Amino acid sequence: MDASTVKTLLQNHLLECEFNVQGEGNHYDIEAIGEVFDGLRPVQRQQLVYAALKDQIGDGSIHAVNIRTYTQAQWQAQA
Repeated sequence: MDASTVKTLLQNHLLECEFNVQGEGNHYDIEAIGEVFDGLRPVQRQQLVYAALKDQIGDGSIHAVNIRTYTQAQWQAQA
């Protein structure tokens, strides 16, 4: 699995989000940006991202992910 495959899986699950994915093998860093995260607690935000990767995590193709989530306003404020 590579970063572009992980990004495609995420984009297919969370259509209204933008993603930056880095990593290789079975370890990935994911930045997810979208209004879908507005009003959600951090754990709820991560659960949305994990849901897109549950099959790959389950079969071991993805072992570790570092997830950072942002609304558009949060993304622009930290840039």
